[in-house]
Amino acid sequence: MRQGYLRAAPGDAVALERITREAGELVGQFDKPRFIRFDAGLCAHSRNKRTGCTRCLDLCPTGAITPSAKGHWDSVAISAEICAGCGACAAICPTGAAQYDLPPTDAVLRRVRALLLAYRAAGGRAPTLLLHEAAGEAMIDALSRHGPGLPAHVLPLRLHAVTAADLALLVAPFAWGASDVQLLLPARRPHGAEGVLRNVDYAEAALAGLGLPHAPGVMETDDPFTLAEMLAAAPRPAPAARAEFLPLGAPREILRTALSALRAAAEAAPAVIPMPEAAPFGAAHVAVEGCTLCLACTMVCPTGAFAANPERPELSFLEDACVQCGLCANTCPEKVISLEPRLDLRPEATQRQVVKQEAPAICPSCAKAFGTRASIDRVKERLRAGGHWMFTDPARLAMLDLCEDCRVSAATNSQIDPYASTARPRPMTTEDYLREGGPEEG
Repeated sequence: MRQGYLRAAPGDAVALERITREAGELVGQFDKPRFIRFDAGLCAHSRNKRTGCTRCLDLCPTGAITPSAKGHWDSVAISAEICAGCGACAAICPTGAAQYDLPPTDAVLRRVRALLLAYRAAGGRAPTLLLHEAAGEAMIDALSRHGPGLPAHVLPLRLHAVTAADLALLVAPFAWGASDVQLLLPARRPHGAEGVLRNVDYAEAALAGLGLPHAPGVMETDDPFTLAEMLAAAPRPAPAARAEFLPLGAPREILRTALSALRAAAEAAPAVIPMPEAAPFGAAHVAVEGCTLCLACTMVCPTGAFAANPERPELSFLEDACVQCGLCANTCPEKVISLEPRLDLRPEATQRQVVKQEAPAICPSCAKAFGTRASIDRVKERLRAGGHWMFTDPARLAMLDLCEDCRVSAATNSQIDPYASTARPRPMTTEDYLREGGPEEG
């Protein structure tokens, strides 16, 4: 039941009357937890009325997330009053704008690391990490009291919401020596589970791409004895790695560190792994022959994956920062950007690569660099071919070679009227009318 509310079964008049009486007797204040820590500056939802990432909007089961327009930099807004704490938004947020805060991912991962390293130091082999909620704790307690208890290799860890598990929490345990990671969910799938199930698919694709037999799993049951049977039947491959790195930084950085450790431990693992659609990793390919270096993509990229060079006309791309939000492709006026979801673990992915560069246009008057030489030549050619009346004079066409300051000065000194047009035709007289065959006056 959602915190701060009283609930009665639909159509149960007796229960409704009971909770109405209970509500009238409640005294004091209720402090609702704030489950999500949100940074609007990292949100990749929209820029300049162009829609990008909608993952959290699509998955929020309570309607607590809505678009929030703030000029040209649009994010989403999360209502703490409506939020039920499922954490689906934090689980699938690609930029880290929404992070679960009860507790944060890095705090949970520190506990996971300590648990796995202590188990290894005590001589344990091939542990299974079981992530569960309060209901799972009751099941484990019942299994201990009335049954054989959990298998010795199972290490339970309680979370406030299993549905808030992000990719770092699903992958990093394998780098620390876990043989298996299982998520315990109720038999009746809870609201918000779509996000963590999507992450399970992403983690499985990444680990399978590395050639590892490991993958996180999901166990859906309310019966403790069924849980024991599932855990006993779950596969226990040998640990893929025995790294000891600390979970430092944002969840995305921790995930990258864990994947690098797993790749180093794997034999002949590929460097580039294809990922499913909407995965938060990938490349943005630019068809350079159609790119005009307008740099519109650099102005909407929320993570700085696309960037401009302030010294010269140049576009660069950093794949490690790309979250596949699609804002660059939706904004590009030439439509020359395409996205490819993939996981690139090569060192080149963490280094900025030049996509396209051109020679700058140099003002012949003040030697200032502005724009690109190719774009100036392209505009001049179109005006010359189109026969525009204002640029039939070569002197006027040459003004396009000037920078913005010198162009204004040249237009002022040459007394060019930008609002002038071609000469208006002379009004037709009676003689002209008669000369062209019009009827004679009576």
